[in-house]
Amino acid sequence: MTDADAIDPSVPPSGTGCAECHATGGWWFHLRRCAACGHIGCCDSSPAQHATAHWKATGHPLVRSFEPGEEWFWDYDNDELYESGPDLAPPASHPTDQPAPGPAGRVPADWARSLHR
Repeated sequence: MTDADAIDPSVPPSGTGCAECHATGGWWFHLRRCAACGHIGCCDSSPAQHATAHWKATGHPLVRSFEPGEEWFWDYDNDELYESGPDLAPPASHPTDQPAPGPAGRVPADWARSLHR
C-alpha cells in the first residue's frame, strides 16, 4: 500500500451497512469500507457488488473489510490482498449484533442462491 492518496484514516465509515443496499431495500453478504472516503459497500459475493461499483465510479482503489475481527485490505488496482494496514477512524466494523448476511429482515430465505461465486 504505497499510494498515500488512497487512504484517509480520519474519515469515518458512511454507516453500518451498504449505502446503496439501504437506499434500494437490498441486502448484502459481507461489507467493505473504502479507505479513501469511508463508503460502505457490499462485497463481490453480494447480489449488487456495490463496493466494486464504488471503486469503478470513483477510482478509490483500497477497501478494508468491514466485518468484525477482520483487518485485511484489498487493492482493486493491483488485485492484491494486504493482511493488515493502517488504523482507520472507528468503528472498524459493522455492529457485532448485525447479521451476515444482512440486514436483518431483508435477507431472503434462499439467499445463498443469489450469491456470486
